[in-house]
Amino acid sequence: MVAMTKKIKTFQIIFSDPSKTFYCGGDKVCGRVEVEVNELTRVTALKVVGVGCAKVEYAKGKQRCRQEAEYLRYEELLKLDEQPTDADGSVLLRPGNKYEYTFGFELPQQGQLVSSYKGKFGYVHYYVKAKMDRPHQPTLECKKQFEVEEPLDVNTPDLLSPTGGMKEKKVTCMFIPDGQVSLNAKIDRRGFCEGEDICINAKFENTCSRIVVPKAAIIAKHTYQANGRTKVFRQKLSAVRGNHIISGMCDAWQGKTIRVPKIKPSMLGCNIIRVEYALMIYVHIPGSDKLILELPLVIGTAGLGSRSNSVSSQEGSVSNSSQSWVSLRMPSEPPSYSDISRGSSLDQPLTPLLDDVDGDESPIFMNPPSFVFPQPPAYTETEEEYNSNARMLPVC
Repeated sequence: MVAMTKKIKTFQIIFSDPSKTFYCGGDKVCGRVEVEVNELTRVTALKVVGVGCAKVEYAKGKQRCRQEAEYLRYEELLKLDEQPTDADGSVLLRPGNKYEYTFGFELPQQGQLVSSYKGKFGYVHYYVKAKMDRPHQPTLECKKQFEVEEPLDVNTPDLLSPTGGMKEKKVTCMFIPDGQVSLNAKIDRRGFCEGEDICINAKFENTCSRIVVPKAAIIAKHTYQANGRTKVFRQKLSAVRGNHIISGMCDAWQGKTIRVPKIKPSMLGCNIIRVEYALMIYVHIPGSDKLILELPLVIGTAGLGSRSNSVSSQEGSVSNSSQSWVSLRMPSEPPSYSDISRGSSLDQPLTPLLDDVDGDESPIFMNPPSFVFPQPPAYTETEEEYNSNARMLPVC
């Protein structure tokens, strides 16, 4: 940011390494303040302030909710090298010269800062501000932001351990029991980085009269806290879907993958803003609420440390899961990925966020055969129908 007035030609902050895209805890932020004037200008003081703060602000009815938290505060009084000063410490700047004030300060150690963030209802900003005091004139300011990224390592025993769960839901039609839908799923670990594949092993059972569809999605959850109130913003980042499951059948996912898109790491250390991720494995049930299993995820810093441990853990987990799902082995085929979909929901239940358009969705109830005998179909059609039925397994 460059500030200019009639007397001031140039007033700007330049970092020593302009190519540096972000800083980490413990790094040194250094640079210079450049000043050029159009006419004789007396400067009584020039200060540099380093600031890092988080801010949340949103409206709740007629009330304005606002909260701030500070993570960095540094202040330094700068002096010109080899520049004569008056008795009061002021300096006279002359036109045609370029004056440089150097500065440098060290960021707090890792664990004391939070990563830069900009969201719908809040942000975490870091910046350097220069203040120029002149006699009998208003203080002149210029500011320049810099990014902070606190590394998050997912190669910890807790995040490398498998996680999973099971859910079931009883389905009714006009208050009459109509069977149930259940799912049992697990993943090999909780910690991932962008670009990695999440391997899902799951079993779905359908004993109701409806045709259901299993799906999975990666969800981002942004939580803002201000004045004792909490506001949540959810976003669907990517999704995959499985095959339709008719009544009395079950289906299994053996190593079905969903890729972590390019996203920011989880932000868990801020008092008023949190960014969390989850893998939602759910079953779409026409005419009823979805059956949802939520598995928390932690997205770490890409390229941090070695992934050998987590990769070996993944291979071992897949091997073990293959043995546990041996009775549900299906014909191998490439996974069917849906188009990456994006959506958002504010302060609402999760189910609307997971709604998506599936085109020709299956009917709520199975249609009984009409026993009409048309002309024999072509062989390819018969083969496709056979393969479709071959994917379904009787309920165990």
